[in-house]
Amino acid sequence: MTQSSSVMTAAERPVVDTFVVGVALVGMLVLGGLIWLETAPFLVALFAVGIVLGVALYHGAFGFTAGWRNLVTTKRGAGMRAQLMLFALASLIMIPLLGSGQPGMTGAVAPIGVSLVVGSFMFGIGMQLGGGCGSGTLFTVGAGNIRMMVTLLFFIVGAVLGSIHLPWWLDLPGFDPVNLITLMGVPGAIAVQWLGLGLVLLWVNRVERRAHGSVEHGELRVMPVDGGVWRTLLTGRWPFVWAIVVLALGNAATLAIGGAPWGITFAFNLWGAKALQALGVDMSQFEFWTWDYPAMALSDSVLVNITSVMNFGLLLGAMWAAGMANKFNAASNQPLVARQFIAAIVGGLLLGYGARLGFGCNIGALFSGLASGSLHAWVWFACAFAGSLIGIRLRPFFRLAN
Repeated sequence: MTQSSSVMTAAERPVVDTFVVGVALVGMLVLGGLIWLETAPFLVALFAVGIVLGVALYHGAFGFTAGWRNLVTTKRGAGMRAQLMLFALASLIMIPLLGSGQPGMTGAVAPIGVSLVVGSFMFGIGMQLGGGCGSGTLFTVGAGNIRMMVTLLFFIVGAVLGSIHLPWWLDLPGFDPVNLITLMGVPGAIAVQWLGLGLVLLWVNRVERRAHGSVEHGELRVMPVDGGVWRTLLTGRWPFVWAIVVLALGNAATLAIGGAPWGITFAFNLWGAKALQALGVDMSQFEFWTWDYPAMALSDSVLVNITSVMNFGLLLGAMWAAGMANKFNAASNQPLVARQFIAAIVGGLLLGYGARLGFGCNIGALFSGLASGSLHAWVWFACAFAGSLIGIRLRPFFRLAN
């Protein structure tokens, strides 16, 4: 009996990739130490928030791209409903924070115009060809996905090109930002956001019910299907609800600590611009890089840039999580064909260029925009989804499964 119990315990013990976990932990310690030495402790806290967000994105498999694609191709809406729950919870937490009048807090609010419409539409196409959105690209790269490394490289290239062209796009027709908090107060802004999210929810449910006769509510599951809570927390697939809570609180913590909501893609602009500067290109000849914030970021170390620091944490958090699950580089086990790499290049360029024109990605423009009560986030949502429909139809040409 004792021997049998011992055998069962050994068989059930999760296998951990100790090398990957070790590298991730060393990376966290070294980078965290450098950030501590370089700047103020609050950036170390944001680095830690980035790590937690990376773990949640990996274990929750919280991809915006697949959720949108599943609704279109299989008519299943669990992923979309999970996103809507995330936006609703984040709005409930962050709109009161932004409306409290605390000094030093700024929401993700942006103008509405041609630049936003074109940029978010391009981003939607890029999501489906590149294989991920802003957060999806980062956490899958952290988990060792080789194809997504190509997407990230060209994401950066596209972002830099977008930064060079952005002033021209901003001269095209548009109007000033619309901030629902300023317009109708905190209760009114939350009510409008929840009403809009509720209408989208009804549409998603209608699509699923018409195709399947009923709606599956896997996104509401709180307890894991396989394994206990602790084992799932460290090594398994999280229920959506766990990831939703962590991501919403993580965005609120970013706002409270850093003074602005969570963003990802400005760092890609910055990394690309710094690389070009290192090669001898004078980035100050381009108008975007003369504006106050970009110019300051370009002259400073990336270790004092909030978005960069959080992205580094996200990458290492996803790497640690993949090592704990013994699935580092697991997505690269299948042989890739040339067209899939071409899709990664095209998708990456569209993602980067579109994110710059659209004032961010699914995190900075959509998630943080909605949680800030900004009307531009709704326009971004609609245009990116329309672009995603085009991307989904292009995927078979690039030998990408739908």
